Amino acid sequence: MKKTGAQILCESLIAEGVDVMFGFPGGVLLPFYDTLPQYPQIRHILVRHEQGAAHAADGYARATGKVGVCMATSGPGATNLVTGIANAYLDSVPMVAITGQVVREQIGKDAFQEIDITGITLPITKHSYVAMDTAHLAKIVHEAFYIARTGRPGPVLIDIPKDVFTDQAELTVPSRVELPGYKIPSQGHPAQLKNAAKLINEAKKPLIIAGRGVIISGASSALREFAEKAQVPVITTLLGIGCFPENHALSYGMAGMHGTGYANKAMESCDLLIAIGMRFDDRVTGKISAFAPHAKIIHIDLDPAEIGKNVPVDIPIVGDVKPVLISLQKLVENNSRISWLRQLDEWRQQHPMLDIKDGDKLLPQRIIREIYEATNGDAIVVTGVGQHQMWAAQHYFFDKPDTFISSGGLGTMGFGLPAAMGAKVGKPDKTVWCIDGDGSIQMTIQELATLVQDDIAVKIAIMNNGYLGMVRQWQDLFYKKNYVATPLSCPDFVKIAEAYCMAGITVTKREEVRPAIDKAMAHEGPFLVNFMVEPEENVYPMVPPGESNVNFLEQPKKEVSAWQRRSTP
Repeated sequence: MKKTGAQILCESLIAEGVDVMFGFPGGVLLPFYDTLPQYPQIRHILVRHEQGAAHAADGYARATGKVGVCMATSGPGATNLVTGIANAYLDSVPMVAITGQVVREQIGKDAFQEIDITGITLPITKHSYVAMDTAHLAKIVHEAFYIARTGRPGPVLIDIPKDVFTDQAELTVPSRVELPGYKIPSQGHPAQLKNAAKLINEAKKPLIIAGRGVIISGASSALREFAEKAQVPVITTLLGIGCFPENHALSYGMAGMHGTGYANKAMESCDLLIAIGMRFDDRVTGKISAFAPHAKIIHIDLDPAEIGKNVPVDIPIVGDVKPVLISLQKLVENNSRISWLRQLDEWRQQHPMLDIKDGDKLLPQRIIREIYEATNGDAIVVTGVGQHQMWAAQHYFFDKPDTFISSGGLGTMGFGLPAAMGAKVGKPDKTVWCIDGDGSIQMTIQELATLVQDDIAVKIAIMNNGYLGMVRQWQDLFYKKNYVATPLSCPDFVKIAEAYCMAGITVTKREEVRPAIDKAMAHEGPFLVNFMVEPEENVYPMVPPGESNVNFLEQPKKEVSAWQRRSTP
């Protein structure tokens, strides 16, 4: 029995396990949307902007580990997906983006809303397809999902002309994927594993730096067991947060530009750096010539293109993090590095980043700590990009993978709200907090309407300081306080929420913080809290641009008290 392309697409999505997709209709997609009600297994969430669809699919994918799906019409609908696709590409997020296209005979003739979206997205997708034959559509969908979720995950785009949706063909369910040249390494080379184990066993001051690759591989338990056996302290990248329990005795926090002082000092002083599932981003390395100057480097990564790209390494291990760590654990010796760990603990005492200034001011750090305590650390936290992102990374403590969701490589303002929406859809039983800034949230604030219409109970905390805070901080520290284009005139966010039929509250005093958080969490639907925080509070520590990681700026000591420093076992 023949089926239309629209039916084939729906049935192919269901075969891939898709239960939800985020989209926005348009003319060339009408055959698909006309068919969609025949398939109630697929929940369609109507976003208010296609960028929101891509970010929501991204958040869904990170929270669940499944492939996120977004859809947009041709022309501006497709181009509005581009930022979200790029964000997923740089952060290795499995996503399939489906775009409509003009009918086949009009392609290349500048038809209304025609755009070469596969050409536009070529550098920011793992692969892309133009489905020119309805008979091939099921095979294309199957391949797209396979490519998106295997190896180093990433976005795949499928562009479908309108008449491919309406044409009919036999639905042939693909039984396997044949992609010549698409090879996925897994185990790691045995000789390299032995060489790495020898270095680890001989090292006096080894250090692990773990990235998002650990989370993607599902290797958090393997990492913990490996670190405990070899007694190697662990630091993480921004997107590696949660891959190693932050309440663990061997955990020393995030490294890099806004990382802990003790993590950065450890990188400078270690004699062996074991980099696992990370790519030596410039926000981690600081000045390359001064990065880990005394260390030999072992780099474990699934993507061979990342090894040696930014930092020369001594032992490259190409493979999936989980099986590599399991193999490596068998080869390393039980160890006790008491003097090295004592040194790190001394640095932790000397550079107490987790202390918060005393006084009556409404500080973002304190608010995030209160959210942590109110949730008992058992929430998914999704952020936008800016100062609030760094404060969330520093002051909410993450002990499980897939609980900190943020834009890393692209640094996308506006990511937080739609990504939180996707995370909550994917994990409806989890508490999801969107921690955002007054600048970042306004880039995608229209998705408040989506939260209300689909009853997606995200809790939103806006750190409203009246500035584009991170840019202002750079102007403060490096441009003589020349605050050009950073003061921000904001609307009344609670009135905005109420206009969308969402509950909200504004907080101006320190004593109002916890009651507002509790009220938000007790509310059954989405809830917005507008925190009027200290306008010119800066994020510390901070490594100035072009500097070594150990040349970090710290909060002036006279402003710091020992309020609620987290104890470490």
